[in-house]
Order: sequence, then structure tokens, then C-alpha cells
Amino acid sequence: MELPINLNQLNPREKIILGVGAAALVVFILVQFIIFPIVDRQEVLQRSVAGKLTAVQEMRSLSTEAEALKQQQNRSTQRMGRRPRGFTLFSFLDGLAGKTQLKGNIDYMKPSTTEPKGSPYKVSVVEMKLVGINMEQLVSYLYRIETSANMVEIKRLAITKTDRKAGFINAVLQVETPLV
Repeated sequence: MELPINLNQLNPREKIILGVGAAALVVFILVQFIIFPIVDRQEVLQRSVAGKLTAVQEMRSLSTEAEALKQQQNRSTQRMGRRPRGFTLFSFLDGLAGKTQLKGNIDYMKPSTTEPKGSPYKVSVVEMKLVGINMEQLVSYLYRIETSANMVEIKRLAITKTDRKAGFINAVLQVETPLV
């Protein structure tokens, strides 16, 4: 191939300018087609690695949480297994009312069963109303309910003053426990 211009005919200044232009073209091609793609690829890989690290941390966190939930479920299953045979929430609450001398103050007890969404267990619920009791009696009864080993908890409690005697109250409580 023959160039239209003979390089030997160029003066030294033109040769330097042509050399600098050729070097600039080579540097441009190197930067544009080799270095920039490598740098861009490295940035993409770094972002990908950062995203993967975040995902791994989240998976570890979820794994720890799942393990804690599994242990809690095992403890709950063990506690439910320690309940007396034939345990019912109604009879448990009735028995506690007898122990705390509140049996005569029970206006009503309404047992029911519910199935919470997303749970494999059924829940036994008892709503009861205690009338004409003092605060110490209520606290004693609630303490015995909450500290029992039968996985019983108070979900709702409403307290009102009685109209008849000063210093006495009425209480409506909703108590529940999971069924086996």
C-alpha cells in the first residue's frame, strides 16, 4: 500500500505533529476500547459483589431469626406437653377463681374456639366478667393466670367502677391459650 504523501518529504516539525497525532490515536483507542470497558466491568462486578454481600447478610439474619423461632416453637411445644391431661381453659379459669375466692363474683364465662390465619393451631378463648371485686383480688387473679405454666395469656381487659359499692370494680377479660 502506498501512502499519498511520502513521509520523507515532510519536515521534522510535521513528522513530530504526525507522530503525536498517531500516538494520541493509539492512546484514544486503548482507553476507549480496552481500559474503559475493564473499569466499567470492574464497577459492575463491585456492585454485584456488594449486592450479594447484602443478600448473604440478610440470609444470615433470617436464618438466625428462623432458628430462634424454631427454638421458641420447641419450648412452646414442651410447655404444652406439660399441661395436665384434659386441660381446658374454662376449667382452669374456674379453678383459679375458686382459689382466689372469686367464684361468687363471676357474672358470666363464654368459651369459644378460633383459628387464627396462618397458624396450624386452634386457640381456646374464654371471655369472663367479674363483678363487685376489689383491685387486690383482680391483681391476684391476673397474676395467677399470667404466671401459670399452661401458656395462658390475657388478651383484653376492661375495668369499670361499680355503681353499688365504693372501691369495687367490674372487670371483663378475654383469656386465650393454644390448643394441642
